[in-house]
Amino acid sequence: MAVNPDFAGRTYPPSEPYAVTAAQIGAFAAAIGATDPVHSDAQAARAAGHRDVIAPPSMAVMWGQRGDRQYIQDPEAGIDYSRLVHGEQSFVHHRPITAGDHIVATVTIESIKSAGGHSMVSTRAELATAAGEALTTCRATYVIRGGE
Repeated sequence: MAVNPDFAGRTYPPSEPYAVTAAQIGAFAAAIGATDPVHSDAQAARAAGHRDVIAPPSMAVMWGQRGDRQYIQDPEAGIDYSRLVHGEQSFVHHRPITAGDHIVATVTIESIKSAGGHSMVSTRAELATAAGEALTTCRATYVIRGGE
C-alpha cells in the first residue's frame, strides 16, 4: 500500500498526556553530553528561574515523535514503518519543558509529496501542557522509501 495522500491537512486529536520526570531529563542530558546543571540539579534550575530541571531543547523530539506515532501507525495512512527514514527535524520552543509537565501532542500532517518514487511527509506536532500552555512546535519530515 502506498502512502495515502488524502491525509495531508489532517489533524489528529491530542494525545494522552506524557508525564515528564527529572529522571528522564537527567538521563537524556547525560546521553547527549549536556552538562548544564539546569538539566540535572533542581536547585541549579530554580536558581536560573525554573520551577524544576528543564529538558535540553532537542529532547522535544521524544514527545513530538510519540505524537507522530498516531499518524504513522494509522493503518489507513499507508505507512510501512520498515521503509521510514527520519529526514529532518526542527523546533520552535515557547518555554522550556520542565520536570512535572504533562505533555499532550496535537499532530497535523502538513504535506505529503512524491519525489523519485518516495513519499516525503511533513508533520507538525504542537506540544502543550495538559492545561493548554504552549511548549514546543516540532516539525519533522519523514521519507517513506518507495519500492517493494
